[in-house]
Amino acid sequence: MDIILREDIDHLGSRGDLVKVADGYARNFLLPQKKAVLATDSNRKIIEQERQAHVRKDAKLKEEFEAQAKLVTGTVITIAQRVGENDHLFGSVTAQNIADQLELKGFHIERRKIQLEEPIRTLGEHKITIRLHRDVTAEITVNVVKED
Repeated sequence: MDIILREDIDHLGSRGDLVKVADGYARNFLLPQKKAVLATDSNRKIIEQERQAHVRKDAKLKEEFEAQAKLVTGTVITIAQRVGENDHLFGSVTAQNIADQLELKGFHIERRKIQLEEPIRTLGEHKITIRLHRDVTAEITVNVVKED
């Protein structure tokens, strides 16, 4: 069955793509979830209009995130953690801790946008990447120190 995707779907295609899928996959999942529409001429015109609107909206969001990235880049935040023997942290510093500290500095950044491979478990300075948009990233420094 030929369908037109209304959003990006992993391993299938991106918004506006014409793809051929199994009938059951289209009928039981993609069409009821409104992730795709049947490939007709009228639907193609509608999807093209939606795609153009999405491109304009995405460009505007990207500009806003680029401005925010310029402000955030180079920010240094300090997080005090309890430590035990040999300066091992009790617990760890997570993306939520970093987001909370950024909020105190006036930056509203969601926890999901902070790119941590794994929570920070050592003292010292750590470079952290924040992915604000798929094309816009910023880098901050997180300084983990001993709690008094």
